[in-house]
Amino acid sequence: MESCCQTSTENKVSLTQCPACHQKGKSVQLITLKSLLQPTALETIHSESSYAFCLNPSCEVVYFSNLQTYGKDALKVSVFQKDGSLDVPVCYCFGWTRERLIQANQENQRPTEHIREQVQANRCGCEVNNPQGACCLGNVTTFIRNLDKS
Repeated sequence: MESCCQTSTENKVSLTQCPACHQKGKSVQLITLKSLLQPTALETIHSESSYAFCLNPSCEVVYFSNLQTYGKDALKVSVFQKDGSLDVPVCYCFGWTRERLIQANQENQRPTEHIREQVQANRCGCEVNNPQGACCLGNVTTFIRNLDKS
């Protein structure tokens, strides 16, 4: 089985556009939706459909297919790209919230090294923990880089 944090041909940018904001979506595996949708939303998925994740922070849609959409309220977790709260995870597998990353950065800790070690030990489960359905490390790196700029 391929690690969630390795490059995969299954995670290419979809040509499908979000029906709400019209931005391109990023393909997600069905296992991601099955893991993160509320039970009432889970009962409505079309398992034969392809789904995508909407990256637009101002769009209410999280997942979409050519048949349906799921908003933030349909998920069991807050979505990093859609919720600016400090307690929202940036890394869903190992509990790195914005607040924890800010604190670690102020204390000159290296959370990206910790996460990389966990990934290398095959402990991540981004495909079932991260609403994006892909490795969180890029989000963590970008978040910390932006902290360093401010």
